Amino acid sequence: MLRTFPQTRDLSQSKRLMGIAVFTIITIIAARLKIPMDPVPFTMQPFAVLLAGMILGSRDGALSQAVYVGLIALGLPFDANMRGTVALFGATGGYLIGFVVAAGVVGLLVERAGSRFWQQWLAGIVGVVVIYIFGIYVLKNVAAMDWNAAWTAGVSPFIAWDMLKAVIAAAIAEGGRRLLGRFLNPTS
Repeated sequence: MLRTFPQTRDLSQSKRLMGIAVFTIITIIAARLKIPMDPVPFTMQPFAVLLAGMILGSRDGALSQAVYVGLIALGLPFDANMRGTVALFGATGGYLIGFVVAAGVVGLLVERAGSRFWQQWLAGIVGVVVIYIFGIYVLKNVAAMDWNAAWTAGVSPFIAWDMLKAVIAAAIAEGGRRLLGRFLNPTS
């Protein structure tokens, strides 16, 4: 069985919080790695979300993304377009909310799946689909688009790239767990 980053039994509360903070920061940085597109920019955020779920697990992966979204809700310009709270109510708000759910779902699937690469990749694909479901629904309604236009603007340009992000996340998840473990337990 594939294990995610050790949960409460193996890791102190402070170290779990540090892991959550690390992935919140990674997601903030991933928002800056973007190609501007309208209405949805291409960013590395889905990669950070998938990796958070794969490495931290369901609970802590989702918490890392909830903290990220919470910081945006407080008005900090950590979203891709640097709009702060406004981003949560705009065309890309659904993607941001989807990050929390996707990290949780990916983490849950990885916790329950085997350690095979393809299982981790499939968990990543499910996470991408979760992000798309939340994103396209809000995009359609906020931008007053029909489903076809929302799909064309908010999903189809990203599918191939997001599948690649899922492959890379699955490929580096185990090494990422070890690296984070060394960072949080330097004496081990």
